[in-house]
Amino acid sequence: MLDPDLIRRTLELAAARGADLAELFVEDVRSSSASLDDGRVEELVSGRDRGAGIRVVVGERTGFAHTADLSAEGLAATARVAAASARGSAGGGRRVVLDGTARAHAAPVRTDPGTVGKADKVELLRRADEAARTGRAEVSQVAARYGDVRRRVLVANTDGVFVTDDLTKTSFSVSVVAKGDAGLQTGRHSVGRVAGFELFDVAAGGYDVEELARTAAARAIRKLDARPAPSGALPVVIAGGSGGVLFHEACGHGLEADLVDKGASVFAGRRGEQVASPLVTLVDDGTLVGEWGCFGIDDEGNLARRNVLIERGVLTDYLYDSQQARKAGRPGSGNGRRQSYRHLPMVRMTNTYITGGESDPADIIASTEFGVYVAQLGGGQVNTASGDFVFGMTEAYLIEGGVITEALRDGNLIGNGPAALAAIDAVGNDFSMGYPGTCGKDGQGVPVGMGTPTLRVPSLTVGGTAS
Repeated sequence: MLDPDLIRRTLELAAARGADLAELFVEDVRSSSASLDDGRVEELVSGRDRGAGIRVVVGERTGFAHTADLSAEGLAATARVAAASARGSAGGGRRVVLDGTARAHAAPVRTDPGTVGKADKVELLRRADEAARTGRAEVSQVAARYGDVRRRVLVANTDGVFVTDDLTKTSFSVSVVAKGDAGLQTGRHSVGRVAGFELFDVAAGGYDVEELARTAAARAIRKLDARPAPSGALPVVIAGGSGGVLFHEACGHGLEADLVDKGASVFAGRRGEQVASPLVTLVDDGTLVGEWGCFGIDDEGNLARRNVLIERGVLTDYLYDSQQARKAGRPGSGNGRRQSYRHLPMVRMTNTYITGGESDPADIIASTEFGVYVAQLGGGQVNTASGDFVFGMTEAYLIEGGVITEALRDGNLIGNGPAALAAIDAVGNDFSMGYPGTCGKDGQGVPVGMGTPTLRVPSLTVGGTAS
């Protein structure tokens, strides 16, 4: 992406005033997207974003600057600004040796989306629109979106790191609005993988956009006859895949070392303690090939890793970027991530999930006399310092006598993340990853994956509208 000699000169200039670390992060992103709303193509966009960020660390101080000018002059000016911001001492420079380039690719791509015509991408949207409406008079609106992005990065620093990564992601989502006596109800379905356009090759195990649309439409239509969700403390069974967002938000952020270091995490100082049910093992894994949060290297040049955070209920580790690892005197965990070259890296999750257990999901439901079955969770809010959360239920059902019965609407799950982890009394053997997500933190968004098997929490507060 850049000439090695130019990289070396840039780093030496960034470190010229003295630096514990000088780092160059180069990024080249090509993307395209298309959206259709109510039968009309609303957006058909392609673009490219290319630039570099330079970070200089001197003790506890960090200087950072970024530029879209990748010429020798542009990089030199940016390096000087970053070095001046770190306020190092003159004459403290260092010679940089870059010994070859390591390349990491998190997943192979069979069909580069950049070689696929726009008409073929729009055709996916039209097929989804037609499938959602066919035979369903209740459907009043369909919105579908296609997107792909190819992100190439290069990371080099004064410690000799010199690595590159090349990732392609492709996604598709459908949202359907149904109209009936209960008003307007919405159903949604989305998929996304670190993969190319082969994501839609059904013969090779890809996704059928028409089936995605039919699933979204069925969810919306079922809500038209749904009863209001009950209120109060009830057993809650969460379907495989769907509960990942809850534990990502309510527990995962609290295991990020920067929040732990600030005392802004309920898990601070609890390494080695029993913090969850013995049935629970919580993992963050950037090496899961094809999942939305996977990569070859993190945005500091460290190889992706599988990190066990909670093992059989015991807190075993936190997540680290290089800065937090340096403060703790330990290796990093491959969790230094940034939204783009314009941003500093920070500790972030990748693919976070609870591993599968031994229970049959059907038995978990059958042994629940009365409660709520959550097939799909929506967005929510979390206080990382306390672990308290509120999440919407976008698809949920009543459990009566050990059987899933009526569909529910208008309900939230309210509870505490660590308390929910500790209370889990059943974990299914049907582990699956959920929908692709974008995790926000301190103004930055990065792609993440989330997953769970079917699991049961004996008591969570359901905030419904039924008396």
